[in-house]
Amino acid sequence: MDNKTKITNIRNIGIMAHIDAGKTTVTERILYYTGKSHKIGEVHDGEATMDWMEDEQNRGITITSAVTTCQWKSAQIHIIDTPGHVDFTIEVERALRVLDGAVAVFCGVGGVEPQSETVWRQADKYKVPRIAFINKMDRIGADFFNAVSMIRERLNANPVPLQIPVGSEENFTGVIDLVNMEQITWDDETLGAQFTVSKDIDPAEIDKAKEYREKMLEAISEVDDNIMERYLGEETISSEDLIKAIRCATVGRKIVPVLCGTALRNKGVQPLLDAIKDYLPSPSDVPPMTGIHPETGETISCLPQKSASLAALIFKVSMIEGRKLSFARIYSGKLIAGEDVYNSSLKKKEKLSRILQMHANKRERVKEAVAGDIVGIVGLKDSSTGETLCSASAPLLLERMEFYKPVISIAIEPKSHSDQEKLDEVLKKFTIEDPTLEVKTDEDTGQTILSGMGELHLEIIISRMLREFNTNVNVGKPQVVYREIMESPSKGHAIFEKDITGKSHFAELEMELIPIERGAGIIFKNELTGDPPVLIPEHIAAIEKGAREGLESGFLKGYPMVDTEIRLKKANTRDGQSTELAFSVCASMACKNAMTKGKVALLQPIMAVEVLVPDNYMGDAIADINTRGGKIESIAPRSNIQVIKATVPLSKMFGYSTSLRSATQGRGNFTMKFLRFGRA
Repeated sequence: MDNKTKITNIRNIGIMAHIDAGKTTVTERILYYTGKSHKIGEVHDGEATMDWMEDEQNRGITITSAVTTCQWKSAQIHIIDTPGHVDFTIEVERALRVLDGAVAVFCGVGGVEPQSETVWRQADKYKVPRIAFINKMDRIGADFFNAVSMIRERLNANPVPLQIPVGSEENFTGVIDLVNMEQITWDDETLGAQFTVSKDIDPAEIDKAKEYREKMLEAISEVDDNIMERYLGEETISSEDLIKAIRCATVGRKIVPVLCGTALRNKGVQPLLDAIKDYLPSPSDVPPMTGIHPETGETISCLPQKSASLAALIFKVSMIEGRKLSFARIYSGKLIAGEDVYNSSLKKKEKLSRILQMHANKRERVKEAVAGDIVGIVGLKDSSTGETLCSASAPLLLERMEFYKPVISIAIEPKSHSDQEKLDEVLKKFTIEDPTLEVKTDEDTGQTILSGMGELHLEIIISRMLREFNTNVNVGKPQVVYREIMESPSKGHAIFEKDITGKSHFAELEMELIPIERGAGIIFKNELTGDPPVLIPEHIAAIEKGAREGLESGFLKGYPMVDTEIRLKKANTRDGQSTELAFSVCASMACKNAMTKGKVALLQPIMAVEVLVPDNYMGDAIADINTRGGKIESIAPRSNIQVIKATVPLSKMFGYSTSLRSATQGRGNFTMKFLRFGRA
C-alpha cells in the first residue's frame, strides 16, 4: 500500500470459479483497464499475464495463485487469481484464507458447475463476502437468469441481479444497470475501453428493466430496514443510498450482487471494477483476525491499524529463479524492509531483506507494507506456509492452515548422474512451495516416491522439473497411497543385543498394538509400573520414537500403519548397556513382531466422484462406475444433464476420464476428491 492509500480503500479479493469459466480472462481485462498491462493477454494464446508458468500457458489453466496489485479510481485492489482444477484445491484454500472478498465467475452457459460448488463451500468456510459475475454472455446457449437461479438453488445463496443483459448470445451488446437505471453499451472498436452510458434505455428492454429493478429493491429491503421503510412508503431511493445498503448487505453476507458480461469480448469489466470498489469489504470492514499468545494461550485481536503490533500470515511460498519468495498478508502493524521479524511458529528471528509489491511475475520494491497489504517478502530463510510473523515483544500465533494428505504416488528416477545431483535440490524446492506434495525414498528399491493430490498435480510437477530446472526423470505408473491397520490386538517381543564401534547395546521390550477408532492416529502409552521407574524419560522417548518409526513402514506392503495404540508393557535393561539407540531399535523390532502375530488389513483411498452426463448416456456411465467397484450415492437431474454422485476406490479410477469421454462422445465430465480411507 502506498502511503496515500487509506485502509478503507484497499480491496483484497480473489477471482474464483470452476475450471474454464474464464476467471483468468476476467483478471487479464481488469489489469488492462486499470492500466497494469498495455496489451491484453489471452489464455488460449498462452499469453495471459497471471498464468506466467509455462505449464499454465501450455495447458490454458491456472495452477498457482498469482498475486497482483492494481488501482481503480480511489481503490487499491490486490487480486489473487486462484486455480479451478480440483487437484489444486489447496491453492484456493490458501488464497481464501487471506482474502476479504471474492468475485465468483460463472459461465453463462454452464452456470454452477461442480468445482464452482467446491470453491463456494470453501469461501463459506472462511466467511468471505462475494459478488458474482456471469461471464461468456456472448456464447450460444448463455442464459443469465438460469445462471442466477442455479446460484440460488445449488449454492443456497441469495443472488440479487444489479444488472440485466441487453441482447443475448452473439447479439449481446451491453447491460442495464438497475441501481442507476442506465444502459451501458460497449464499443467494439476500442477493445471495450470506450463505452456509452445512457439514461435512455432501449424501449424493448424497459419493461424488463423496471421488473428487475423492482425485484432488486424488494430483495434489498428484506435485508435492510431503512430501505424497507422507504420502499414500502414508495419514496424515491437515491443511488447513493442503494449502493450503501447493497454494500452493507454484501459485507454481512446477506446477499450476493450479480453482474454480467463477456470478458473475452471486453464487455462488463468496468462495472465489475466499480462493484469491487463499491460492494466488497476493505480490511477494516471485516471482523479483525484473532491469534493466540504462544505462552499464555490468551486470544489476541489483530486490529487493522498501522500503529498496532505486527501480525502477518505467510500463505504461500514460491521458489522463483532459485530464490525463496514468501507471500504474506499483513493483518495489523507494519513490515519494514531490512528489519528483523519474529516467526512465532518457529520461535526464531528472521531478516526481511526486501518487500515486493507483486504484479503476477513482475515485482516492485517498497520500503514498507502495512495492515491490509498482501506482499512478497525476500530473505526469510526458514519460514514456510501457514506460519506467523510478528514482533518478538508482542508474540502471537495465527491459526495454522490445514493441509490435505496426498492420495496418489509415482516413482521417479533420474535419467543421468547429473540429473541425480539436481533432483534432490529441485524436489526440496517443490515441497517448500507445495505442502500437499510429499517426497520419500523407498528403502527396498532406492526409488524416489513422489505423492500428490491427483494425476494432474503430479504431471505438472514432472513437467516443471524438465522445463524450469532441466531435470530429466523416468516416471513409473501412478500408484495409490494405501494405509495399514491392525484388526485385532497383538503383543510383540524383541531383544536387541549388539556391539557397535566397540560399545555394547542391549534392550528387551514387550509392546502391544491395539486398533483404535478411525482417524485417531497413532497413540503411545507407557504402561510400565514400579517405583523407582524401570526406565528414565530419555529411554521412554527413544522407545516411542522407535515404535512410531516401526509403524511408519507397515507390515503388508510397506505402507504407514494408522489408528493404532502402542502400549509399552515390559522392559529389561543391563547396566551400562541399555542405551537410547538400543531402546529405539528394539521398540521398532517389537512392533514388527506384533504385526507378524496379529491381523493386519489394508485401507485404500475412497474418492467422492461426481459425474455429469447427458440423459441418454446415463446408463453407460452408471454401468462403468459399477464395474469399478463404485457405490452410487445419488442421481439428480440438472437442466438436461444427470448428476451421478458415487464413491469409488481411487485404484479403480485410473484412465477414467478417457473411458468417460468415449462412453459419452466427449460430453461427460467429472470431478473427484478424497473422501476417506476404507477397507481394500
